[in-house]
Amino acid sequence: MRWLAALMLALGLTSAAGMAQTSVDSGLGAVLRGLDKVNGETVDVEIPWGGTLNVFGLSVTVQDCRYPPENPTGDAFALLTITDRVSGYQAFHGWMVASSPALNALDHNRYDVWVLRCITS
Repeated sequence: MRWLAALMLALGLTSAAGMAQTSVDSGLGAVLRGLDKVNGETVDVEIPWGGTLNVFGLSVTVQDCRYPPENPTGDAFALLTITDRVSGYQAFHGWMVASSPALNALDHNRYDVWVLRCITS
């Protein structure tokens, strides 16, 4: 249920059942983990807000990263755009939630990227 609340906060929504919005803070960027599924290599990267970084064969842009002040690591969610550097295909655009990476995941045949936390200082 935490992931649903985090996603709703990211989208600025409240539920019909009256779930109140809680406060969230914006981070300075996001810490992401990339995985090359072919050779099993992983890498952790910090990308500042508005920045783009190459992660293996992908170009990853962080447009926003938000987190609830009471749980800045577990409930972080980031707005990402991920493009395949070879084909130019936009493989992902949307919010990823750190506590539920499979909720809205990158669908790429070789690489995987997920959010670990926001950069808070």
